[in-house]
Amino acid sequence: MDRAAPLSAIRSRLRLASAIGALLALLGTYIVSTTARADAAPGINAIRVAEFPADCTYSHRLPDDPIIFPGLPGASHMHSFFGSTVTNAHTTLPDLVNSPTTCNPRVDVSSYWVPTLYNNNVPVEPTIATFYYLGEGVRADVVAQTQPFPLGLRLVAGNARAAGPGESIARWSCLHAGHVPPSKNFVNCPAGTMLESYLDFPQCWNGRDLDSPDHKSHLAYPVNQACPATHPVHVPKLRQVLRYPVSGDPSRFRLASGPGYTMHGDFFNAWPVEEMSRRVRDCIRPVIKCGHDGRPI
Repeated sequence: MDRAAPLSAIRSRLRLASAIGALLALLGTYIVSTTARADAAPGINAIRVAEFPADCTYSHRLPDDPIIFPGLPGASHMHSFFGSTVTNAHTTLPDLVNSPTTCNPRVDVSSYWVPTLYNNNVPVEPTIATFYYLGEGVRADVVAQTQPFPLGLRLVAGNARAAGPGESIARWSCLHAGHVPPSKNFVNCPAGTMLESYLDFPQCWNGRDLDSPDHKSHLAYPVNQACPATHPVHVPKLRQVLRYPVSGDPSRFRLASGPGYTMHGDFFNAWPVEEMSRRVRDCIRPVIKCGHDGRPI
């Protein structure tokens, strides 16, 4: 014969059921809350690298340089141009702002140019030129104060007149061949790899000038992971990376400016102000890796 459960046992079971229900409700609230917070903060899982890139294909070659020899066509050694498709000796900022571009993103209508590379006296162009805008090489508090490049900034990095590797800041290496030591001159890359060139532009601006007589001294490199007092404004570090479809004996290579250690780069900034500012705000200062669209990857 069944016996009725004692009243105390029934009460215990009710309390247990109530506790389990409350716990499940609390867990559900936590999950919803956590999901909402994640949706509201898309950068929470972002890659912690302060970076946004521009990939620019080759546009054209000219013996012109609108920074070093403005208004003097043919006065320069041969240059390979990337970005704006209209750059020549007479180029001004309005020309760039209204020009087509070879860059991804298309909003980057800046002009970038380098001395042309020759292989047995035949010009060779990079398969791609990537210009990385970075927040590195300085303390975290300096990165957090990074300012956008001013519109119209003109800048040269590297030494076209270098007499030897010791006077160069360029670096040559081989794509997918890390066992080949990098050098300031051309390197011998194994078959199936490509010759790479790296060049870092200075990232500390004097806060006043868009250019200077030597086209360099209005910016400076960091000292002890900070910008010097003479150049107090930290801007993104521009890193120029070129990949050439050549390998093998480096004695076959030369630049229009001379040996590999004369590699240099010119930059004429024409990014729309709002686009450059957004990328600095959303990618560089918070140390987030962004894609070509300036959004977290």
